[in-house]
Amino acid sequence: MNKMKISLVQFNPVWELKNANMVKLTSMLEKKSALGDLVIFPEMTLTGFTMNATKMFEDKNSESLKFFSRFSKSKNIHVLAGIIEKNKNNYFNSLVHFSSNGKLQQTYRKIHPFSFSDEDKYYKKGNNIVITKIKEWRIGLSICYDLRFPELFRLYAKKNVELIVNIANWPINRIEHWRTLLKARAIENQCYVIGVNRVGKDLKLNYNGNSSVFDPMGKEILAAANKEAIFSTEIDLDYVKEIRERLPFLRDMRLV
Repeated sequence: MNKMKISLVQFNPVWELKNANMVKLTSMLEKKSALGDLVIFPEMTLTGFTMNATKMFEDKNSESLKFFSRFSKSKNIHVLAGIIEKNKNNYFNSLVHFSSNGKLQQTYRKIHPFSFSDEDKYYKKGNNIVITKIKEWRIGLSICYDLRFPELFRLYAKKNVELIVNIANWPINRIEHWRTLLKARAIENQCYVIGVNRVGKDLKLNYNGNSSVFDPMGKEILAAANKEAIFSTEIDLDYVKEIRERLPFLRDMRLV
Protein backbone atom coordinates (compact mmCIF):
# COMPACT_ATOMS: atom_id res chain seq x y z
CA MET A 1 0.00 0.00 0.00
CA ASN A 2 1.80 3.10 -1.26
CA LYS A 3 -0.90 5.63 -0.52
CA MET A 4 -0.58 8.17 2.29
CA LYS A 5 -3.34 10.23 3.87
CA ILE A 6 -2.23 13.73 4.83
CA SER A 7 -3.98 16.49 6.79
CA LEU A 8 -3.25 20.20 6.34
CA VAL A 9 -3.86 22.45 9.36
CA GLN A 10 -4.85 25.91 8.14
CA PHE A 11 -5.45 28.23 11.09
CA ASN A 12 -5.14 31.76 12.44
CA PRO A 13 -2.42 31.75 15.14
CA VAL A 14 -2.66 34.07 18.10
CA TRP A 15 0.29 36.46 17.81
CA GLU A 16 3.28 35.29 19.90
CA LEU A 17 1.12 33.35 22.38
CA LYS A 18 2.31 29.76 22.20
CA ASN A 19 0.07 28.40 24.95
CA ALA A 20 -3.04 29.90 23.40
CA ASN A 21 -2.14 28.35 20.06
CA MET A 22 -1.53 24.95 21.64
CA VAL A 23 -5.01 25.11 23.17
CA LYS A 24 -6.52 26.21 19.85
CA LEU A 25 -4.78 23.50 17.85
CA THR A 26 -5.65 20.81 20.39
CA SER A 27 -9.32 21.73 20.02
CA MET A 28 -9.13 21.65 16.23
CA LEU A 29 -7.28 18.34 16.14
CA GLU A 30 -9.58 16.61 18.63
CA LYS A 31 -12.62 17.52 16.53
CA LYS A 32 -11.09 16.02 13.39
CA SER A 33 -11.39 12.27 13.05
CA ALA A 34 -9.10 10.14 10.88
CA LEU A 35 -6.16 12.53 10.47
CA GLY A 36 -4.25 9.88 8.52
CA ASP A 37 -0.49 9.34 8.35
CA LEU A 38 0.85 12.91 8.35
CA VAL A 39 -0.29 16.25 9.78
CA ILE A 40 1.30 19.47 8.48
CA PHE A 41 1.17 22.86 10.20
CA PRO A 42 2.12 26.33 8.83
CA GLU A 43 5.40 28.21 9.22
CA MET A 44 6.23 29.37 12.78
CA THR A 45 3.18 27.43 13.89
CA LEU A 46 2.82 28.62 17.47
CA THR A 47 3.96 32.25 17.14
CA GLY A 48 3.08 33.69 13.74
CA PHE A 49 5.79 35.16 11.50
CA THR A 50 7.59 37.10 14.22
CA MET A 51 11.07 38.60 14.19
CA ASN A 52 11.14 38.36 17.99
CA ALA A 53 13.46 35.37 17.89
CA THR A 54 15.25 36.09 21.17
CA LYS A 55 12.01 35.59 23.13
CA MET A 56 10.12 33.14 20.93
CA PHE A 57 12.85 30.55 20.28
CA GLU A 58 12.69 26.86 21.18
CA ASP A 59 15.30 24.66 22.81
CA LYS A 60 15.36 20.88 23.20
CA ASN A 61 13.25 21.00 26.38
CA SER A 62 10.69 23.58 25.27
CA GLU A 63 6.99 23.02 25.80
CA SER A 64 6.35 23.67 22.11
CA LEU A 65 8.48 20.73 21.00
CA LYS A 66 6.94 18.57 23.72
CA PHE A 67 3.50 19.56 22.42
CA PHE A 68 4.21 18.27 18.91
CA SER A 69 6.01 15.22 20.26
CA ARG A 70 3.12 14.25 22.56
CA PHE A 71 0.60 14.75 19.80
CA SER A 72 2.50 12.63 17.27
CA LYS A 73 3.02 9.82 19.79
CA SER A 74 -0.53 9.84 21.16
CA LYS A 75 -2.06 9.71 17.68
CA ASN A 76 0.66 7.49 16.16
CA ILE A 77 1.05 10.05 13.39
CA HIS A 78 3.87 11.98 11.71
CA VAL A 79 4.00 15.75 12.22
CA LEU A 80 5.63 18.57 10.25
CA ALA A 81 5.57 21.93 12.03
CA GLY A 82 7.33 25.30 12.06
CA ILE A 83 9.41 26.59 14.97
CA ILE A 84 11.99 29.22 15.85
CA GLU A 85 15.13 27.23 16.61
CA LYS A 86 18.10 28.40 18.63
CA ASN A 87 21.44 26.74 17.99
CA LYS A 88 24.31 28.14 20.02
CA ASN A 89 24.03 31.90 19.36
CA ASN A 90 22.11 31.61 16.11
CA TYR A 91 18.39 31.59 15.39
CA PHE A 92 16.77 29.70 12.53
CA ASN A 93 13.32 29.60 10.98
CA SER A 94 12.98 25.83 11.02
CA LEU A 95 10.70 22.96 10.06
CA VAL A 96 10.69 19.92 12.33
CA HIS A 97 9.54 16.37 11.60
CA PHE A 98 8.32 14.30 14.52
CA SER A 99 7.85 10.65 13.63
CA SER A 100 4.84 8.64 14.76
CA ASN A 101 6.66 7.55 17.93
CA GLY A 102 7.09 11.17 19.03
CA LYS A 103 10.81 11.35 18.22
CA LEU A 104 12.37 14.31 16.43
CA GLN A 105 13.42 12.80 13.09
CA GLN A 106 14.63 15.78 11.03
CA THR A 107 15.09 19.54 11.22
CA TYR A 108 15.20 21.75 8.14
CA ARG A 109 16.49 25.34 8.42
CA LYS A 110 15.07 27.84 5.95
CA ILE A 111 17.69 28.45 3.29
CA HIS A 112 16.20 31.73 2.04
CA PRO A 113 15.18 34.13 4.83
CA PHE A 114 12.77 36.75 3.48
CA SER A 115 15.03 39.81 3.13
CA PHE A 116 12.11 41.94 1.89
CA SER A 117 10.81 41.94 5.48
CA ASP A 118 14.29 41.88 7.11
CA GLU A 119 13.99 38.24 8.17
CA ASP A 120 17.65 37.79 7.23
CA LYS A 121 18.61 40.28 9.95
CA TYR A 122 17.11 38.09 12.67
CA TYR A 123 17.53 34.56 11.33
CA LYS A 124 20.59 32.82 10.00
CA LYS A 125 20.39 31.08 6.63
CA GLY A 126 20.23 27.30 6.53
CA ASN A 127 22.82 25.61 4.35
CA ASN A 128 21.42 22.19 3.52
CA ILE A 129 18.51 20.52 1.83
CA VAL A 130 16.79 18.00 4.09
CA ILE A 131 15.04 14.84 2.92
CA THR A 132 12.96 12.98 5.47
CA LYS A 133 11.12 9.68 5.13
CA ILE A 134 7.65 8.40 5.93
CA LYS A 135 7.02 4.81 4.94
CA GLU A 136 8.44 4.54 1.42
CA TRP A 137 8.07 8.24 0.73
CA ARG A 138 11.08 10.55 0.40
CA ILE A 139 10.05 14.07 1.29
CA GLY A 140 11.90 17.32 0.55
CA LEU A 141 11.37 20.11 3.08
CA SER A 142 11.10 23.86 2.47
CA ILE A 143 9.69 27.02 4.05
CA CYS A 144 7.73 29.89 2.48
CA TYR A 145 10.14 32.18 0.53
CA ASP A 146 12.19 29.12 -0.50
CA LEU A 147 9.40 28.47 -2.99
CA ARG A 148 10.63 31.30 -5.24
CA PHE A 149 13.97 29.60 -5.90
CA PRO A 150 13.57 26.62 -8.27
CA GLU A 151 17.23 25.66 -7.92
CA LEU A 152 16.53 24.32 -4.42
CA PHE A 153 13.78 22.05 -5.68
CA ARG A 154 15.86 20.73 -8.56
CA LEU A 155 18.27 19.45 -5.95
CA TYR A 156 15.38 17.55 -4.40
CA ALA A 157 14.39 16.22 -7.82
CA LYS A 158 17.95 14.96 -8.34
CA LYS A 159 17.44 12.95 -5.14
CA ASN A 160 14.18 11.55 -6.53
CA VAL A 161 11.89 12.79 -3.78
CA GLU A 162 8.25 11.91 -4.35
CA LEU A 163 6.85 14.72 -2.22
CA ILE A 164 7.87 18.31 -1.50
CA VAL A 165 6.36 20.19 1.46
CA ASN A 166 6.36 23.96 1.90
CA ILE A 167 5.01 25.55 5.08
CA ALA A 168 4.30 29.27 4.93
CA ASN A 169 2.95 32.58 6.17
CA TRP A 170 2.22 33.84 2.63
CA PRO A 171 0.12 37.05 2.50
CA ILE A 172 -3.00 37.58 0.45
CA ASN A 173 -1.53 40.35 -1.74
CA ARG A 174 0.88 37.84 -3.32
CA ILE A 175 -1.28 34.72 -3.07
CA GLU A 176 -1.37 34.12 -6.82
CA HIS A 177 2.42 33.81 -6.73
CA TRP A 178 2.03 31.12 -4.06
CA ARG A 179 -0.51 29.13 -6.07
CA THR A 180 1.45 29.41 -9.32
CA LEU A 181 4.79 28.50 -7.77
CA LEU A 182 3.41 25.46 -5.96
CA LYS A 183 1.98 24.20 -9.23
CA ALA A 184 5.20 24.92 -11.11
CA ARG A 185 7.30 23.05 -8.54
CA ALA A 186 5.02 20.01 -8.95
CA ILE A 187 5.14 20.04 -12.75
CA GLU A 188 8.87 20.61 -13.16
CA ASN A 189 9.87 18.02 -10.56
CA GLN A 190 7.12 15.48 -11.34
CA CYS A 191 6.14 14.97 -7.73
CA TYR A 192 3.44 15.91 -5.26
CA VAL A 193 3.79 19.37 -3.75
CA ILE A 194 1.97 20.35 -0.58
CA GLY A 195 1.75 23.95 0.60
CA VAL A 196 0.33 24.76 4.04
CA ASN A 197 -0.42 28.41 4.70
CA ARG A 198 -2.17 30.35 7.48
CA VAL A 199 -5.33 32.48 7.51
CA GLY A 200 -6.29 35.63 9.44
CA LYS A 201 -3.96 38.54 10.09
CA ASP A 202 -0.87 39.47 12.07
CA LEU A 203 0.44 42.92 13.00
CA LYS A 204 0.99 43.93 9.37
CA LEU A 205 -0.48 41.49 6.86
CA ASN A 206 -3.63 39.58 5.94
CA TYR A 207 -3.70 35.92 4.93
CA ASN A 208 -6.29 33.81 3.13
CA GLY A 209 -4.65 30.40 3.25
CA ASN A 210 -4.98 28.66 -0.09
CA SER A 211 -3.25 25.62 1.35
CA SER A 212 -3.00 23.23 -1.57
CA VAL A 213 -1.91 19.84 -2.84
CA PHE A 214 -0.73 19.44 -6.43
CA ASP A 215 -0.05 16.09 -8.07
CA PRO A 216 2.93 15.30 -10.38
CA MET A 217 0.99 16.50 -13.44
CA GLY A 218 0.19 19.85 -11.82
CA LYS A 219 -3.44 19.02 -11.04
CA GLU A 220 -4.69 20.66 -7.86
CA ILE A 221 -6.27 17.87 -5.81
CA LEU A 222 -6.91 19.98 -2.73
CA ALA A 223 -7.49 23.72 -2.40
CA ALA A 224 -8.55 25.50 0.77
CA ALA A 225 -9.10 29.27 0.79
CA ASN A 226 -10.11 31.57 3.64
CA LYS A 227 -11.35 28.91 6.04
CA GLU A 228 -9.77 27.95 9.37
CA ALA A 229 -9.97 24.17 9.32
CA ILE A 230 -8.13 20.89 8.80
CA PHE A 231 -8.22 19.54 5.26
CA SER A 232 -7.34 15.98 4.27
CA THR A 233 -6.57 14.12 1.08
CA GLU A 234 -4.66 11.07 -0.13
CA ILE A 235 -1.55 10.89 -2.28
CA ASP A 236 -0.23 7.89 -4.22
CA LEU A 237 3.43 6.92 -4.50
CA ASP A 238 2.77 4.65 -7.47
CA TYR A 239 1.35 7.58 -9.41
CA VAL A 240 4.64 9.48 -9.05
CA LYS A 241 6.52 6.47 -10.40
CA GLU A 242 4.03 6.06 -13.24
CA ILE A 243 4.35 9.69 -14.36
CA ARG A 244 8.15 9.62 -14.20
CA GLU A 245 8.26 6.44 -16.26
CA ARG A 246 5.69 7.57 -18.81
CA LEU A 247 7.18 11.07 -19.12
CA PRO A 248 10.88 10.62 -18.28
CA PHE A 249 11.73 14.34 -18.38
CA LEU A 250 13.87 14.30 -15.24
CA ARG A 251 16.42 12.09 -16.98
CA ASP A 252 17.26 14.99 -19.29
CA MET A 253 17.91 17.43 -16.45
CA ARG A 254 21.41 18.92 -16.47
CA LEU A 255 22.55 20.92 -13.47
CA VAL A 256 25.69 22.94 -14.06
